[in-house]
Amino acid sequence: LYNARDLQYVKEYKPGNKDIKHVRILLYGPNGAGKSSFIKSVSSVIRGRVTTPALTSDKSYSGTYETFKIREEEGNPESFCHFVFNDVMDLKDGDGISSDDIKLTLKGHVKEGYQFKPSSPLSDDDPGYNPRPSADDQVHVLVCVLSANSAEIPDSVLKKMADIREAASELGIPQMAIGTNIDSACPETKKDLKNVYKSQNLKKKVKDFSAAVGVPENYIFPVKNYSDETNINDDVDTLILSALRQMINLGDDFIYKM
Repeated sequence: LYNARDLQYVKEYKPGNKDIKHVRILLYGPNGAGKSSFIKSVSSVIRGRVTTPALTSDKSYSGTYETFKIREEEGNPESFCHFVFNDVMDLKDGDGISSDDIKLTLKGHVKEGYQFKPSSPLSDDDPGYNPRPSADDQVHVLVCVLSANSAEIPDSVLKKMADIREAASELGIPQMAIGTNIDSACPETKKDLKNVYKSQNLKKKVKDFSAAVGVPENYIFPVKNYSDETNINDDVDTLILSALRQMINLGDDFIYKM
């Protein structure tokens, strides 16, 4: 019942601001956190089957700035949901995308197809720089993606994340986080996803995430991405839809104030 309600909501959502076609959700996080897998999982939930859409082009791994649209209806290639994802290059220790480039992304200054260069941040004389971003180009909600099964995040990466969060706060952009790989991080949850909110192990992970990245605990959502499944699973869908609905709500609140 909850899945049906949330699925209808995310499919039928439209921004209240006529100048904005969709909520733009920017995902960022350390290497291997599951950003691309989350986008693919959202596509699977919306379309009602495990999908392998065009976003498997691995452009995010090579550092290309790309917008991912989610098909709303099966069999209708022109029907898209009114939210989009952008997945940027991983944050890495001593490498990866620079925090300055993500700050420009937040403001809408990065053009579609721009190739991020870790050693050379985007400048205003670069062809990939958008000098006059529209309200639609700007990011409306910032989502940190962390793996519940990962090793400790290096201090240099935490510093980049703090810089990004501060820049988003200055722009008034709402923020939240998702914790992926919860089944790998907790035997109870691997056995039954319904144990996710009972797991003391995951509760500690959420507390640790909150302390490390500065996102309040109630804005950190546990999810399991679709990986080796061949069919849709209601429990997986429930967690993904809960996180997605919060992203849309936060983005819509920000759009309303623009």
